[in-house]
Amino acid sequence: MTFRERLLRTFQRREKDRILWQPRIYYWYNGRRATDTMPGKYHGMSMLEVYDALEASPRYGPEVLGLSPYKTTADETVKTRVEDRGEEMVTVHDTPAGTLRQIVRKGSQGSGDYHREYPVKSPEDMKVMTYILEHTTFSFDREAFEEAERQFAERGVVQTYYPRAPFQRLIISYMGMQNTIYALTDYKSETEAFMKAIDSWDDGMYEVILESPLEILNFGENIDANIDAPRYFNEYLVPYYRKRVDQVHAAGKYCHIHMDGSLKALLPFINDAGFDGIEAATPLPQGDVTLEELKEAMGDTILLDGIPAVLFLPQYPQEELEEFATQVLDMFSPNLILGVSDEVPPPAEIERIGALSKLVEAYEV
Repeated sequence: MTFRERLLRTFQRREKDRILWQPRIYYWYNGRRATDTMPGKYHGMSMLEVYDALEASPRYGPEVLGLSPYKTTADETVKTRVEDRGEEMVTVHDTPAGTLRQIVRKGSQGSGDYHREYPVKSPEDMKVMTYILEHTTFSFDREAFEEAERQFAERGVVQTYYPRAPFQRLIISYMGMQNTIYALTDYKSETEAFMKAIDSWDDGMYEVILESPLEILNFGENIDANIDAPRYFNEYLVPYYRKRVDQVHAAGKYCHIHMDGSLKALLPFINDAGFDGIEAATPLPQGDVTLEELKEAMGDTILLDGIPAVLFLPQYPQEELEEFATQVLDMFSPNLILGVSDEVPPPAEIERIGALSKLVEAYEV
């Protein structure tokens, strides 16, 4: 079978010849390129060519190819100015409803950017962001999707992620964790109304998503129990997820959610929304749960990934990595897409990815 067939059969709960090996190497690849430390064998290769050399499957078109099947476009009433200050990027949105400003500090060596100043700081700013959403269109880019499909071919199924659930968007993109929690205490009704406005915008987004030819969707939420405590997870996230997962399934598509942080406090609720799979759940020694705890909580839900990223670092013996990978295979097969929870870090020994390709190839489902 091809990588593509194995992936689809996993979600379809059909028999397959072996488990799919699908590590995400985005941070490793970009970190090595940024520091000019790409191993000689891979020097000059595209990310897709590195996947081929490692005999592994790619997952996301935006990461691997820089091609996103979706785009958001604001109308002419939203004026955006961007100032590059070297280490920081300042973005200002001017609208008839007011002005928002954010400052993002650029990551280094392939790491992600982070906010130094979030755009929404008050109930008045919530109204401005609501205006921006109401004047922003979410659309499907068929040309980008078809090009990604052409390049992926049988290597995998083109997947993507898109704006997070309203509560997660407040924490990660709009307000930050501390300001969100304060807002829910100091002006709860305004904050909940803001989340409802985001949810309403999402209705249109999901119309586009569900009419698209994408077969497998990722809720790129970055769930962490230290941020999404059970109280907030159950009140603000589970109902939203249930609504959207039901829509996804009604459209004949599959979906999984990215949960890459501490999970122990959320294990009792991990299946409540009905996702087909859980992506990036990170066990010890990197996360806060054992494989046994994860398996008990997930049951037959598909696990995407499962191997802690730290095990690919030189200080961990190769034998420990292979033993852990075998344990994941034994515990979660056949409802498993083996990968790295959640990205291979730049200092990792990339040949370990190739070694696991051989291990997975020899493993009998």
